[in-house]
Amino acid sequence: MVATPRRNLLADQTADLLLARLGAGEWAVGAKLPGETTLAAELGVGRSTVREALRMLAGQGLLRSRQGAGVFVERTEPLAADGWDGVLRAEAIAAVVEVRNAIEVEAARLAAQRATARDVTAMRRALDRRAAAVTSDHHAFVEADIAVHRAVVAAAHNRVLSELFETFVPRLTEALVEMIELLGLRETDKEPDADEHLALVEAIAAGDEEAAVRVSRAHLGAMLAAVRTPG
Repeated sequence: MVATPRRNLLADQTADLLLARLGAGEWAVGAKLPGETTLAAELGVGRSTVREALRMLAGQGLLRSRQGAGVFVERTEPLAADGWDGVLRAEAIAAVVEVRNAIEVEAARLAAQRATARDVTAMRRALDRRAAAVTSDHHAFVEADIAVHRAVVAAAHNRVLSELFETFVPRLTEALVEMIELLGLRETDKEPDADEHLALVEAIAAGDEEAAVRVSRAHLGAMLAAVRTPG
């Protein structure tokens, strides 16, 4: 029978009980937790108490709430104190990637519709610059990487989108350098994601809107998944 917490400090105690169940392997990483009503009945507390306990565990990086889907397990044990730096860095990077998705997927779609021969030439030159940056430090490589995406945005021929991207570039640069360092992306491959960048440019050059969107979305989706994978 599931233990019922005492009536003092209910949220803390409920969080402790849920943490014990996580540690015991009741829910694996990636599993969806039962709903608040079910957990409240099992633990003998109110839904508001369960909700607060879930927030506490989410704040520790153990759970993640997905709007409209439920609460899912990110990890089954609390991080050691020195693990929090990585979590905070990963969350900051993830926030930037989410904004990239909003800007760059649409830019890819418009570029496939509107790119001129000059735009395609600019994108191919940016790819060459990125390839040449394999021997450079992380910051220089990131600048070369961003040049490719800048060329894609320019090919969308939307002035507001270009202005928005340029405003975003300093934060994007910082996040990409952080991501390379955090995940060790260039340890085995000095030019990560080269195939994806080439595929994006080729789709735009071919005027294939569907492919351009698909490649851009998949590239950014994989990036988001990488930074959010429990360590």
